[in-house]
Amino acid sequence: MTVMCTLCQNTATEFTKDKQRRYFKCGECELIFADPRAKLTGNSEKQIYDLHQNDPSDEGYRRFLRLLTEPLLERVAAGAEGLDFGCGPGPTLNLMLEEAGIHMALYDIFYYPDKAPLAQRYDLVTCTEVVEHFNAPATSWPTLVSLLKEGAWLAIMTSLFTRETPEAFLAWQYKNDPTHVSFYTPKTMQWLAKHFGLECEILSQRVIFFRRAPSTRLIHQRASAVSGGR
Repeated sequence: MTVMCTLCQNTATEFTKDKQRRYFKCGECELIFADPRAKLTGNSEKQIYDLHQNDPSDEGYRRFLRLLTEPLLERVAAGAEGLDFGCGPGPTLNLMLEEAGIHMALYDIFYYPDKAPLAQRYDLVTCTEVVEHFNAPATSWPTLVSLLKEGAWLAIMTSLFTRETPEAFLAWQYKNDPTHVSFYTPKTMQWLAKHFGLECEILSQRVIFFRRAPSTRLIHQRASAVSGGR
């Protein structure tokens, strides 16, 4: 059985299935995705998210988020403007970055649905445990990239599938959450970088950074300013 890949629109074939749904794998970008016909309704999806208990005072949760914030703060300076995309019902990452002098806005389709922040561009965009929920990654990823200024960072947390066999996928706990519908391999992240013209750093199986490189014109302008316009 073949379907269209929900990310790159190329042909994807059935990879495996469990008792809940079928999974397909794209031969081009290597995205693995759940059968779109099995997706939850918006209300059912939100009911599951409402069960999440992300507490900003929970040190264990902060320790988990530091897997992203610590390397990110090595790359951005205090005073930078950022957006936490898909912040969920208990925003915490934004507080941790604000403690380091980063100014953060919030957006979440369910909990912070005001789309005004999506009309701006930022020095950094964080997206933690969100991209696996994308039902339409071909639409959602361009939205993320459009939020980046030149030279900006897009910091992603998700769990990469780094093994190749259907048996390993079926044994992977991460795929059991019914709201998880898009699963990425390292090759998928490299495909995204090439497709959008971004730099890509896979820091670990959990943390991936993209960067929109400054344009050649902007680099020349900066060089000219440093040399006094000569």
